[in-house]
Formats: sequence, C-alpha cells, structure tokens
Amino acid sequence: MNNNTWLLSLLSAATFAVGCDKDKTTAQQIETVKIETKQAAQDMKDYTFAQKDDFVKSMQGQLTVLNQDLDKLAAKIESSSNAVKAEAKPKLQALRDQAAKLNQQLADAQNATETTWDSVKAGTKTAYESVEKGFTEARQWVSDKIAP
Repeated sequence: MNNNTWLLSLLSAATFAVGCDKDKTTAQQIETVKIETKQAAQDMKDYTFAQKDDFVKSMQGQLTVLNQDLDKLAAKIESSSNAVKAEAKPKLQALRDQAAKLNQQLADAQNATETTWDSVKAGTKTAYESVEKGFTEARQWVSDKIAP
C-alpha cells in the first residue's frame, strides 16, 4: 500500500474511531488519535522531492478530513447552549486559521524546488501537527462541555 493510501486510510480510521466508538472514553479516543497522528507525521518524512505530488495529494486528503472533522465539531457546538457557543467561537476560529495555514503550506509544498523541499516539507509537517493538536484539544473541550 503506498504512503498516500495508507495515510488516508489511517486518518479515516482515526476520525471514525473518535467519532463512533462509544465504548471508549474520550481520553482513550484522544490517545488513539495521538498515536495515529504521530505515525502519520513520521510517514511524512519518507517523501522525497520526486514524490512531491504524492505528498501534496496525501496532505490535501488529510486536510479534507480535518475540515470535515471541524464541521462536525461546529455542528455539535451549534446544538449546545449559548454560553458554550460563545466560548467555542474563538476556539473554532483558531482551528480554521490553523487549517488555512496548513492549506498555505500545501501550496508552498506544491511550488517547492528540490533545494527548498526539505524545509517546505518540515513546515508542512509542523502545520499539520499544530492542526492535529488543536483538534485534539477541541475534541476534549467539546467532550467536557457537551454531554455525549
């Protein structure tokens, strides 16, 4: 299985596990996502400049999954109290800003040259980890604020 397919499968499984596994506690779900995110980040290091298009395509797939996850969190928050909505608004905006930064990093990766590739790839990895950390924190916050 190539890296692109593997990463998309991993993130889809992580999203499914976090969203659907009612038997696991939120802490267990978040720990599972952390482990899978760490593996995905490690796999990002394996892309060479010759595989740049595969890397960008894979990361765009991951960004799509993250944006879908953000929409689910926003919908869950929207169905909550006004106080929770007010508190969540800046948190959701911060996540959207992080996702936009990752999108910009992907544009930079698409335009990278062989000499800038390692630097751009590292920046994309950092942006991805930041978005994933933000989503993990947001999931925990929503879990704490809104009953399942």
